Amino acid sequence: MTARFADRVVLITGGSGAIAGATGRAFAEQGATVVLTGRDPRKLASAAAATGDAGGTVDWVAADVTDSAQVADLVAQVVRRHGGLHVAVNSAGVFTAPVPLGDLDEADWARQVDVNLTGVFLAMRHEIAHMRGNGGGVIVNMASNIGAHGRRPGMAAYAATKAAVSALTRTAARDHIGDGIRINAVSPGASDTPMSFRPGETRADRDARVRGAVPAGRVSDPTEVAAVVLWLASDESSFVVGHDIVVDGGATA
Repeated sequence: MTARFADRVVLITGGSGAIAGATGRAFAEQGATVVLTGRDPRKLASAAAATGDAGGTVDWVAADVTDSAQVADLVAQVVRRHGGLHVAVNSAGVFTAPVPLGDLDEADWARQVDVNLTGVFLAMRHEIAHMRGNGGGVIVNMASNIGAHGRRPGMAAYAATKAAVSALTRTAARDHIGDGIRINAVSPGASDTPMSFRPGETRADRDARVRGAVPAGRVSDPTEVAAVVLWLASDESSFVVGHDIVVDGGATA
């Protein structure tokens, strides 16, 4: 374990997801105190236990990012338990089964907007409220290569929300760099997570499909996305403000 993030408290939303888990583990391995959050306490407890194997301090708090009061309480709990909040990784996100826009159910549209966009807004709002009064911090939002960088048939709602996260990130970065808060985004392509499989696909099926679509010839490992998040959160990227870094093996190059 290294001390690159010693004495830093890191909050990760969508904390039971595969990329969030890899990111939390990487932060913990490098000395951070990591707090995972999401809606399902059982999944969070399991994710925290797995993340804690890396060393460091790992905690979890159940919260729904679409509820402002819960997010405010989440940030307050993190600060109360661990003495501060220095880095936030907003990775909570959902998508529904792909359908043409004309067939998209209004409830599915609303769900994706609520979690993918409003959830990021609310998380940032409360994270910023703490950080700008306590010496600043770093925020990394999880966007996607589907949205501002590329489009896929049947994924209009997801693409719209993730493109909006990219725009929200860039605007907020300009708003708050004067407060000592650096804000950037990461846009992963297909990674080795359950979301990379189409219905009924085997791993061999997925890998064959990806080889034909991604110049790098494969999906990413979640640790490769986590490495970019950690770089953005580190002092090594201290002059990087308002960027959306694509990690997709050249799929949208």
